[in-house]
Amino acid sequence: MLIAAILVIIISELLLNHYRKKNIQKVNTGKIMVPVIDSVRNPDERAMLQYGRDLIANTAKYLGPHGTISPITNGLNCQNCHLDAGTRLYANNFLAVASTFPKFRARSGKIESIEFRINECLERSLNGKKIDSASREMRSMVAYLTWLGKDLHKSDTSKGAGSVELPFLKRAAEPSKGQLVFTTRCQSCHGINGAGVLSADSVNYLYPPVWGPDSYAESAGMFRISKLASYVRNNMPPGATHLKPQIIDEEAWDVAAYINSQPHPQKMFAYDWPVNSTKPVDYPFGPYSDGYNEVQHKYGPFQPIKKSKER
Repeated sequence: MLIAAILVIIISELLLNHYRKKNIQKVNTGKIMVPVIDSVRNPDERAMLQYGRDLIANTAKYLGPHGTISPITNGLNCQNCHLDAGTRLYANNFLAVASTFPKFRARSGKIESIEFRINECLERSLNGKKIDSASREMRSMVAYLTWLGKDLHKSDTSKGAGSVELPFLKRAAEPSKGQLVFTTRCQSCHGINGAGVLSADSVNYLYPPVWGPDSYAESAGMFRISKLASYVRNNMPPGATHLKPQIIDEEAWDVAAYINSQPHPQKMFAYDWPVNSTKPVDYPFGPYSDGYNEVQHKYGPFQPIKKSKER
């Protein structure tokens, strides 16, 4: 009996170790590898990709109020929302762009190109204007975004590409609770009035504004609190990561509610959400087809709205 028991323990340990190794291998092989521009041999291609990356990282330098190309945006950089020039995992990165675009998006009600999507970000998140799709700037950004995802397949989008959805709260998100989170965790960088901190030459922001005239518009993706809460939870304050967050989910929802309860540029587009029933549960502007009001669509609770859409 003792020998049999020992054999069972040994076999169990062997099987468990095999299971652990198998799963560790799955995790390792599932990592998304970000390509390195310096590895590109063709000098013209490398220069184009470097320019595209710089436009994402330092958008204001080229397109901000003091931009060298054209003063058409509010002074934010694309990488304020797409960290590390769109390469950081779980931080609205661009790694899935090449494998998913062109694609149909319910917000516009049509199939969108990468060029269309870039211009949407310039207009909404940077509260600016479109650029010519044939311009050097657009061609460079498209090349950079396409190149970043050249090795990623469409089925890989759940492994850190883009962002990650947070579980809904069972209650409505509360701006008053979020104000406390902002004061203790965010205010030191973004300022007491959310206006951010400009660089010494006033070309761009060292810390971006999160509300006010130079922040993202109400039609931007970040004005949906699910998007902002996910971004905050996985990346803020600086040093936080998806695996090592510095605030809990509940705090992320509340601080997102607080930030989006503050003034933002009122810039809307008539073509948005041509089918009301396709509006996300946290899209805060009616009309709706589900019977819930704008307040609940903005702050929740969202589970009842989601259930009504599933009927």
